[in-house]
Amino acid sequence: MKKCILIIEDDSLNLKLIRDVLNVSGYDTLEAADGKTGVDIALDQKPDLILMDIQLPVMNGIEATRLIKSHQATCHIPILALTGYAMEEDMKQIQNAGCNGYISKPFHIRDILNSVKDCLLKTGKRA
Repeated sequence: MKKCILIIEDDSLNLKLIRDVLNVSGYDTLEAADGKTGVDIALDQKPDLILMDIQLPVMNGIEATRLIKSHQATCHIPILALTGYAMEEDMKQIQNAGCNGYISKPFHIRDILNSVKDCLLKTGKRA
């Protein structure tokens, strides 16, 4: 059974790249361009994994992560942050919000695939 990954990313080029790479690798994808829409999709569709940009319009990725993790129906979904901000304080904030890890921007395709696979395996969702 294919795993479904929700990509919450406001940069259309990054979104397309990530979506295409994941689809070619056998994953189904859902998409949102802002944090609020991402939370709504996560609550409705309950994906196997979420890739969450941190700098998002409407609601940032930290707030969106906290909301997703606060709902019983979605608190188990692993979330990987997509961030260009890799300072120690930022990493603490990302971890405290409930993210299971992060992928630094700019990223390489193999970084995304390896991180997705590793995160799904660690959370028992077989990649």
